[in-house]
Amino acid sequence: MNPGYAAVAARLCGRKAEGPRFGIDRMRLLAAALGHPERAVPCLHVAGTNGKGSVSAMLDAILRAAGWRTGLYTSPHLVHLGERVQVDRHPLTEDEIIAYVTELEPIAARLGATDPGDTPAFFELMTAMAFLQFTRKACDVSVIEVGLGGRLDATTVVTPEVAVITSIAMDHCEILGDTLGRIAAEKAGIIKPGRPLVVGRVPPEAEAVIGRIAAERGAPVRWVRRVYGDDLAAYPRTSLEGDYQRWNAATATLAAEALDARWRLAPDVIRAGLAAVEWPGRWQRVRAGGRLVILDSSHNPEGAAVLSSNLARLVAETGRRPVVITGILGAVRARPLLAAIAEHAAEIVLVPPDQPRACSVNELRELIPAAFSGPVRSGRVDQLFPETGVCEAGPPDGVVVVTGSLYLLGEVLTRFRPGYGGR
Repeated sequence: MNPGYAAVAARLCGRKAEGPRFGIDRMRLLAAALGHPERAVPCLHVAGTNGKGSVSAMLDAILRAAGWRTGLYTSPHLVHLGERVQVDRHPLTEDEIIAYVTELEPIAARLGATDPGDTPAFFELMTAMAFLQFTRKACDVSVIEVGLGGRLDATTVVTPEVAVITSIAMDHCEILGDTLGRIAAEKAGIIKPGRPLVVGRVPPEAEAVIGRIAAERGAPVRWVRRVYGDDLAAYPRTSLEGDYQRWNAATATLAAEALDARWRLAPDVIRAGLAAVEWPGRWQRVRAGGRLVILDSSHNPEGAAVLSSNLARLVAETGRRPVVITGILGAVRARPLLAAIAEHAAEIVLVPPDQPRACSVNELRELIPAAFSGPVRSGRVDQLFPETGVCEAGPPDGVVVVTGSLYLLGEVLTRFRPGYGGR
């Protein structure tokens, strides 16, 4: 590790302590102060409750399969901060992060000198790093994932070649609204006048809102369900596992097709990209000795239904119920996820991630359905994964699933691949 990196990363991440500050005015000021790097590289802009990270990774893989130099901006990171900003899937290095923070801190201080409310927050600085990196590394195109919502997200300063909304479900209701229609309106904030829009599988209430806003802005829309229908056999295949990834692959395919001919995204190129997607923590299979361990990112109510389907398929495949290690942020998310886990698990191990919003072991225990008859234990990541590639959860020949929080997945991935994510 670069000796100066820890202090710089601590200063940068310390800006999270201020709490989330929504609105794009600060990002507009920062972008203007930097000479508008967000305008320098064509981009695709991806929002959605679930699937936006996977769709972003698919689009990046498709564009690279066509020979383009790509930028990819996603959040959160699993292990290393630099994962959020990648060029041709190479994350920001520690030295690059130090250089960018050194460059951006005086600009941030100047912007906040008159009004402290104009001081850029953590996510805005990371977004600025992405725009600058993609410009300076001469990317041909970038894929920008929304952080939260859409209308007030810092990334919404871009004017994309194509906008994408992957899914709409109830999550972050305290911020985005307590109905599907209100959440859809927030996500639809990324729609730009006249720019194509692709929409994944969304509920009718959300579809109505998105369709109305797109019509008001003159944005032509392609709907996954209207193109591919409800027969999964008609959906594109991808290297990522799960039925929902085929829905995501259909969304990415329509987004790629919405780009104009200069991008050279023929059907065979799209298929090649989808077959080569790498996106850690999405029903990812790894080995601990001879044991199968699956790392899964299901972390909210919509993801609980997908998790239940995947667990059922795993039981049918292996002939046994898995040990499920889980830690979850917030009771609203925990209740449906624990219901899905309890339906299929042989044993549940509760491991709260190192996050202030994580449910405690006792809170999680109280949310496990009373009908679950298997053992419920608690543990720590370093106990369950004591050495690289070693898992001590459950019986030696058992199957293990880690799910519930991206932060927990990051902690576990570190035990499997200490250098994961690059420096």
